[in-house]
Amino acid sequence: MKVESLVNIIGSDFYTGVPDSQLKALCDYLMNTVGIDCQHHIIAANEGNATALAAGYHLATGKVPVVYMQNSGEGNIINPLASLTNDNVYAIPCVFIIGWRGEPGVYDEPQHIFQGRVTCKLLENMGVEYFIIGKDTTEDEVKKAMEGFRENLSQGIDVAFVVRKGGLSYDEKVEYKNGNDSMVREDIIRHIIKVSADDPVISTTGKASRELFEIREADGTGHEKDFLTVGSMGHASSIALGVALNKPEKKVWCIDGDGAVLMHMGALAVIGSLRPKNLIHVVINNGAHETVGGMPTVAGTTDLCSIAKACGYSYAACVNDFTNLDTELISAKERNDLTLIEIKCALGSRSDLGRPTIPVIDNKNYFMRFIRDN
Repeated sequence: MKVESLVNIIGSDFYTGVPDSQLKALCDYLMNTVGIDCQHHIIAANEGNATALAAGYHLATGKVPVVYMQNSGEGNIINPLASLTNDNVYAIPCVFIIGWRGEPGVYDEPQHIFQGRVTCKLLENMGVEYFIIGKDTTEDEVKKAMEGFRENLSQGIDVAFVVRKGGLSYDEKVEYKNGNDSMVREDIIRHIIKVSADDPVISTTGKASRELFEIREADGTGHEKDFLTVGSMGHASSIALGVALNKPEKKVWCIDGDGAVLMHMGALAVIGSLRPKNLIHVVINNGAHETVGGMPTVAGTTDLCSIAKACGYSYAACVNDFTNLDTELISAKERNDLTLIEIKCALGSRSDLGRPTIPVIDNKNYFMRFIRDN
């Protein structure tokens, strides 16, 4: 169905959430018609953050907000659902729109399979009534579902629309830009792994891990040095911290993204407090949730280096050209102290970019063997 119809049927004037490729039609519509306006649309750091923002909107206006997300974000909303919005607590009504990755019977990437299997069960367990929107769902069916939802919402009970692949459409095109045209992420990763050499690398969710895998594949250098965090967005730096603390004799590299850093920024404070001298945290910042469509993050106007230093990082630098990048990478490898390098990056990737072709369990086993034996 047309996303405009869904928005009109719901009738809310406030949306917040984390972008999702399954909900690209909704995300593009919001950017095209509302933009990023603090009164009507906020792209949140994570889904729990979005739910709390929605609660604040309701407290201030008495109106019903909408929170959108990929189903991978359900874990982030369980706490506010159970202890904030629930009708046994503050009874704050919200409409959730959830992109259904990994739907049973529909092929998807391994990190989505189990999440897809439990998507609706989690909503049921949390007392959230839901309606599924697919390619053949009609406006009348959605109107009828929303009419039933309004009674729940009037009692402070949350509801959800679960959107299958292709369930929403939007005809207008939206082009996302960030003004950083000189450095492409795939080339940045090539420079990183040239300097990291035989050091272990933990890479973040999305296209960065896909590009790292394809670079290794093309070079024939093997994949055992890399742990690809294909799911669990925002946690690559914490995984890298766990490795670095327990392998102090090795330099450990984390290839991170701006959206991931924002999603669980508290990790920076934990890393900075422990200050592992062997951890090099590289943040490729394109100011966007590129993997799921290109909607902006607030990292384009956030001073990540100052935040890292305030959290206890011994050294932090920002670069926007390859000459300075190479200098910082070499210095980081030689420096015996916790380092963060922020790299301003262009938006975009190869149209033929593939996905890792080895099973994720094999990736884990190869990586564990590598850090054990080398």
